[in-house]
Amino acid sequence: MFPTQGKSIKCKAAVAWSANKPLSIETIEVAVPEKDEVRVKIISTGVCHSDESILNGFNPKEYFPVLLGHEAAGIVESVGAEVKSIRPGDHVIPLFIPQCQQCDLCKNPDTNLCAKIVNEKGNLSNDPKSIKCKGVLLSQVVNLGTFSEYSIFHERNLTKINSKAPLDKIPIFGCCVPTGFGAAVHCAKVKKGSTCAIWGLGGVGMSVIMGCLYQEAKEIIGVDINPDKFQLAKKIGCTKCINPKDFDKPIELVLMEMTNGGLDYAFVAVGSKAVAKTALMATRMGTGKLIVIGLVPEEVSLPTMDLLMGRTVVGTYCGGSKGLTDIPKMVDEYLEGKLPTDDLITHVISLDDINKGFDLLKTGESLRTIVLMKHEK
Repeated sequence: MFPTQGKSIKCKAAVAWSANKPLSIETIEVAVPEKDEVRVKIISTGVCHSDESILNGFNPKEYFPVLLGHEAAGIVESVGAEVKSIRPGDHVIPLFIPQCQQCDLCKNPDTNLCAKIVNEKGNLSNDPKSIKCKGVLLSQVVNLGTFSEYSIFHERNLTKINSKAPLDKIPIFGCCVPTGFGAAVHCAKVKKGSTCAIWGLGGVGMSVIMGCLYQEAKEIIGVDINPDKFQLAKKIGCTKCINPKDFDKPIELVLMEMTNGGLDYAFVAVGSKAVAKTALMATRMGTGKLIVIGLVPEEVSLPTMDLLMGRTVVGTYCGGSKGLTDIPKMVDEYLEGKLPTDDLITHVISLDDINKGFDLLKTGESLRTIVLMKHEK
């Protein structure tokens, strides 16, 4: 029994009052959960490029002030009267793509999207009503908002995980890991003995490597302009790493020669339309597949003949991973030593230093920065 049950909670949070401004550490008030809501004590949360994109004004529909953060782990503090699947004390990971479990998409094993939650433009419903700061209602990014000591969610936005998992290590299973690992396992369904390449060796790209290795790919090539990432990429599973700046010809030609005709799978984990085009051209004629993971802020134009020659382009949201079933399974595999995701956590900071986390992200110094909450005992 938590002493805060049945009461509103005042706690510390990082609030984004407007776009292109640093976050501000404030005291917020988190309401008592209503019928289908769950209030969670956030233990740790990750700093992700998607949060940075919103802070930079990428999505004009996302309104300010907003409580950012969508990658977290915590403990359920209290639940609404109609909540059935979750109880106080449960260890949980918030889901930015929940499942209603009733629509045609939720029932389809080939997608993780939900027709009731995600629209054709990729926008997720946002219904702020539970968190205030200075008397102002805060928007919760994709109905989450985890840059806070406590937050409140719809029941459908949470999945229970193994209580043995260390809550300071697993917030990345809310986005980074299922996005990258899932892109290889659930979206591309990489075949044993195949040849893969990953553009962008950040946290998501490194997770793609784990997925390709899990699927028993024969060759896994990391592509990045920062050679400092190559050592870890090889430790995780890359057979080789290359820097496009080291060659005097287009990298797609280099890869075509290196793989005797082209890649079976090309994963783009960076937000660049130029890289997406390059990756497609590096795939094998007839069977090559391009998987676009990174959030590209512009329309991507691809060569028609490359597509007509049998290549396939697939986009993926959170790697095609179904939150209610796939994420708990990934956490279990982490506990079994099959997913070395601790290597992705390069920095650990306090909530007071949240803006430092964004600086580390922008400069490329971090793969994943974890914000560890300091709750009063």
